[in-house]
Amino acid sequence: MTRTTRRSLLAGAIAAPLVTPLAAPGVARAQGSAEWSPTRPIRLVIPFPPAGTTDLVGRIGAERLSARLGQQVVVENRAGAGGNVGADFVAKSDPDGHTLLLTTIGTGAINFAVYGDKMPYRPQDLAGVGMFIRVPNVLMVSKSLPVNSVAELTALAKSRNGGLNYGTAGIGSSPHVCVELYKIMAGIDMTHVPYRGSAPMLTELLAGRVDVGMDNIPSALAFCRDGQVKALATTGTTRSAVLPNLPTMQEAGLPGFETTAWFGILAPAAIPRPALARLGREIDGIVKEAAFHARMAEFGGEMPGLTADGGSSPEGFDRFMATERTKWADVAARSGARVE
Repeated sequence: MTRTTRRSLLAGAIAAPLVTPLAAPGVARAQGSAEWSPTRPIRLVIPFPPAGTTDLVGRIGAERLSARLGQQVVVENRAGAGGNVGADFVAKSDPDGHTLLLTTIGTGAINFAVYGDKMPYRPQDLAGVGMFIRVPNVLMVSKSLPVNSVAELTALAKSRNGGLNYGTAGIGSSPHVCVELYKIMAGIDMTHVPYRGSAPMLTELLAGRVDVGMDNIPSALAFCRDGQVKALATTGTTRSAVLPNLPTMQEAGLPGFETTAWFGILAPAAIPRPALARLGREIDGIVKEAAFHARMAEFGGEMPGLTADGGSSPEGFDRFMATERTKWADVAARSGARVE
C-alpha cells in the first residue's frame, strides 16, 4: 500500500483546483477614497524555500488573490535568516501595493524577540493587510521514548533533568518558542536541537536520534496519522479537526497554553490607504470563501477570527501582531531563546 508522505500531502494540496464564485467584499471601502486596482502583476514574496507550509499557503493565497484582483500575483521565494531576508526586501520595496510579503509568526512577531539588534527591519516598517489562517503545532515523541502522554513526558523530563532533547525547524521558529513555553509552564528542561527546516528534524525524530519534536501540523500530519511518531497533543485552544483524537495542551494539564503558527499578508508601511483597503478587503473575502477554507482545513488550517464574523482586516491583523510580539518577547526573555 502506498504510504502518505508529507511531500505528497503538500503537493496534492497545491495541485487541487479551487473553483469558487468571487465572494462579495467583506470590508467597506474607506470613505472618500478612490477604488484602487493593480496596474501590473503583483509580487508576493515568500520568505522561505518552496514545498513547506509557508509556500503552500502563499501559493494558494496568490491563486485566489489573482482571481479577485483580475491581475496576476507572482510568487517569489526569498529565503534566509528565519524569513528576515524576504521580509526586509518587502519592507524596503516601493510601497505602491505591487510588492507584498507572505508573513509567518516568525517574520511578524517571534524574530523581533530572538534576533534582537540583528533585525534588519522594525515592526513599523510593514503594515498588516490580513491573515489567511492559523495553524496549531503538534507535540510528538520518538516511538522509542517510553511515554504516551504529555503528563508522562513531563515526568520523564523532570526525572532526567535536562537529559532529553527536542528538535524543531530552527531557532526562533514557532515550534521552538512553543516548546520553550511548554518548558516554562511545566517546570522542565530539555536541550534544543535546531534543524534547517521541518524535514530534517522529522527524519531524525523518526530515526530516534531526537527524543521530542514540535512542528506545524501540516508538515507532521502524515507521520502522525501513519503512527511513525507518537503524537501527544496539539497546541490550539480546541482540538484539531485533522487530529481529533489528540488532546490540546490545555486538556493535557497546562491551563492557558495556546500557540498557533499563522500566515498572512504584509505590505510596506507607506502603502497608500486605498491600496491597503482594497487588498485587505480581498484577503477578508478569500478567507470567507468556503472552498478556500475547506482546502486550508484539509491540513489543519483554521479561520483567522480577527473580526466578529471570523474574517480578517488590516487593523485587526496589526493589533493581533502587536499582542503576539509582546507574548513571544516575554517567552524569549524568560527562556533565553536567542539567535547568536
